[in-house]
Amino acid sequence: MRLKYEDLDQSARYALMSQTVVPRPIAWIVTEDNGVINLAPFSYFTPLSSNPPVFMVSIGHKRNGHPKDTLANIRKNKVCTICMVKYDHMSKMHFTSKMLDHSVSESKVFNIPTERVLDAFPPMVEGTPSAFFCTLYQEIELLGSKTVPLIVKVESQYLDEECIKDPENFTLKCDLLASTGKKYARIGIDMEPPSIP
Repeated sequence: MRLKYEDLDQSARYALMSQTVVPRPIAWIVTEDNGVINLAPFSYFTPLSSNPPVFMVSIGHKRNGHPKDTLANIRKNKVCTICMVKYDHMSKMHFTSKMLDHSVSESKVFNIPTERVLDAFPPMVEGTPSAFFCTLYQEIELLGSKTVPLIVKVESQYLDEECIKDPENFTLKCDLLASTGKKYARIGIDMEPPSIP
C-alpha cells in the first residue's frame, strides 16, 4: 500500500505518523504565568542539535483557536522546563492531557508536586529522571499548519543520581515513558549494539 499524503486529511496523517515513528519519549513541558503552573505532556518533541543544544516541540491550539497554554506561556515568558516522564508517572501524565482553563494548574488539580531548582525557570516535576531548563530560541512558521514548532535552547539540565551509570563518560540509564501512538511503552532495556566487522 502506498499512501499519498496530499490525499489524506490531517487526522489521518497524524494517526499514521504518530504510530509509525515510535517510540517517542514523552516530556512534561512546565510553564508558568502569573503564578499558575501549567503541566502538559508532549510526544511531538525531539532533540535537533547539540551545538547549539536545542529541542523542537510542536504545539497546537485549543478547540476555540487560541494557543494552548504551553505555547502562550513560552511566547510570553520565553522559558520552559522540559521534564522527562518516568513509568511511575504514567497515570498522572495522562491526566494532564485534559484541557483546563488557563487559570487552573494541572499540578494542583492532579496533585503533582513540583520543585523549583532555578529561579529564572518554571519548576520541575518532583521525581523526574531528567529536566531541561530551556529558553525560547526560535519559532517556526509552518504555512497551513495547525501546530507551531518551537525550538528551545537547553541552558541547564537536572539528572536524578539513579540515572547516572558512569559520571565521567556521561553514561546514563533512565526509566522513561514513550508513546507508540495509541499506547505507551517503557524505555530502559539495555541492548548492546552489534560489533561492526
